[in-house]
Amino acid sequence: MTAMKTYSASEVAKYLRALTNPEDGDLLSNLKLQKLCYYAQGIGIATRGVPLFSDEIEAWQHGPVVPSVYQEYKEHGANDIPPPVGLDSSIFTKADINLMNDVYDEYGQFSAWKLRNMTHQEPPWVNAYKNTHSKIITPEALAEHFIPEVNDSYRDAYRAKIQEQ
Repeated sequence: MTAMKTYSASEVAKYLRALTNPEDGDLLSNLKLQKLCYYAQGIGIATRGVPLFSDEIEAWQHGPVVPSVYQEYKEHGANDIPPPVGLDSSIFTKADINLMNDVYDEYGQFSAWKLRNMTHQEPPWVNAYKNTHSKIITPEALAEHFIPEVNDSYRDAYRAKIQEQ
């Protein structure tokens, strides 16, 4: 099997930003982008067996946050972040592009606050947020929560696409 590629959270965030279509009213705030990165990481771990990106996710007041991505886009405040210009999607495998597209299709339909509220019901955020020693949402916590959420046929299709490359 081909070795799984791990990206930076910034690369994943940029790809997710590229999926928005502001002309259709499809907008992405930093809050929403954070939740999409969280779901991409969780579904990625459950599907790939390894994290999609190497950056840590922390449990903040309004849900999971990738601090490096937050810093990159904090200047936008609560406003929408424009789609990127000149995205080079060739850095991603076709299987990972499909995975990120699927995450965007599934979770991108929800508002930032709906996603925030969804994450507040999920053990990875809940357990990390109440932890007094560390607010890090670990890959293990994501795997424990998301593996049951991803069916075997989806994992098999992902692995088949990796083999094609």
